[in-house]
Amino acid sequence: MTQAGRQGSPRNSSGRNNPQRNTSQGGKSAGAFRGGAPKRGGGFGSDRPQRAPKPREERFIDPDLASDGPQQGRGAADPKAARPSSRKPAARKPGAKKAPGTPGALKPKPRTGAPGAAASRAFGSERFGQNLGPVRRPSRKRGPRGDVPQSELHDADGVRLQKVMASAGVASRRVCEEMIAEGRVEVDGQVVTELGVRVDPKTSVIHVDGLRIQLDENLVYMVFNKPKGVVSTMEDPEGRPCISDFLKSNKNTGERLFHVGRLDVATEGLLLLTNDGELANRLTHPSYEVPKTYLVQVRGPFPQGIGAQLKEGVELEDGFASVDSFRLVDSTPGHVLIEVVLHSGKNRIVRRLFDAVGFPVLRLVRVKVGPIGLGDQRQGSIRNLGKQEVGHLLASVGL
Repeated sequence: MTQAGRQGSPRNSSGRNNPQRNTSQGGKSAGAFRGGAPKRGGGFGSDRPQRAPKPREERFIDPDLASDGPQQGRGAADPKAARPSSRKPAARKPGAKKAPGTPGALKPKPRTGAPGAAASRAFGSERFGQNLGPVRRPSRKRGPRGDVPQSELHDADGVRLQKVMASAGVASRRVCEEMIAEGRVEVDGQVVTELGVRVDPKTSVIHVDGLRIQLDENLVYMVFNKPKGVVSTMEDPEGRPCISDFLKSNKNTGERLFHVGRLDVATEGLLLLTNDGELANRLTHPSYEVPKTYLVQVRGPFPQGIGAQLKEGVELEDGFASVDSFRLVDSTPGHVLIEVVLHSGKNRIVRRLFDAVGFPVLRLVRVKVGPIGLGDQRQGSIRNLGKQEVGHLLASVGL
C-alpha cells in the first residue's frame, strides 16, 4: 500500500482494496491538508480526462445604452450596472404629479448659474448680507430719465465691464458676463446688455440687481456695537471711554472715521463708522427716512393702548413725534421688552417718547439701522461691513 493510500479515510473500506481509488483519495487529502481545495475531476493521479474550460459567452451590448467611448465608465454589459436601482423614479415619488408651488409638490433643485442661485448672486459667496432681502430704495420722486445709448456709455480707454465687476468681488468673470447678458447690470442708471462695453471704474456708477457696487477701495464702512458708558465721540476731554479706544486694535486705525448719528452714554447698540461723507449725510438727513430699530425695556405691566398712542403721536417740547411700528417682544414679572421702529433722528427721541407716556426706559439697545443689523456681534467689537451690506446701505439712500 502506498503512502497516499495509508492516509485515506478509514470509513471507506473500498479504499483499502482498490489502489486506483486509494490514489485518488490520497490526492484529495493531501490537497486539503495543504489548504487547497481539490479540483473536481482534475486531482493528482485521477484517471478522468480533464475537460477544457467552456468559452465565455460574449455579452450583448445595447448600442443605445452603451457609453460613447471605451474609457467612459460602465455600459449596459456591466452586471453591476444592470442591477435594479433602489431609488424610486421621479414619476413614482410622492408629489411628482402635483403642479409646482402647490402643497406637497416636489421642490425643484437649484441649478448652478440659475437666477437665485448663490453662484449668480452679487457677492453670493460673502458671509454677511445674505439675508437682507430685496434691495430697498427711498421712495423719492424723481424726474423722468431718458434712455442713453450704450455707445455713449462706452469708454475706449476704460476697462471691460465684466472685469470691473469680477475685480470688485461680484462673481466670477463668466457669471458677470451672464449677468450683463440677462440685463441685470446698470451703468450710470442705464441697463447694459453688451459684453464689449468699457467703463471708467473711478467715475462710473454700477448696479447689479439694484445693488450698488462700491469701486473706491479707500472708503471704509464699519459697524460698532457700543457698550453702555461709552461716549459717541472720537475724543473726550473728560477722559471717558470713547469710540477711538475700540479702534486701536482695528487695521483701519489710520483712517479718519466719523460716526453716523449718535447714541447717548446710557444707550447701547449699533453705531455706523465710515469715511464716506455723502453716505453719512444721507443716512442722517430726515428726507431719506432711514428706519432705526430699538429694543426698549420698561417696567411692567404694560397696559394696552400705549402702543397705539405712540404710533399716533405724542407731543414733546419740540413738537409731535411718533414711532413707525410697535411690537411687544417679551414680558416677565416686573419687566417688559418692546421693539420700536422709527425714522426720526432727534436727540434722545426714544427715551423722551416713553417718558411722555409714563414708562421711563430702563435699558435701550439699537439693533438695526436701515438694512444693517447687529445680529450676534459681540458688544464692544467693530467689524467691517461686507460688500453686499455696503451695496444695500448705499441703495437705501439712493446712491
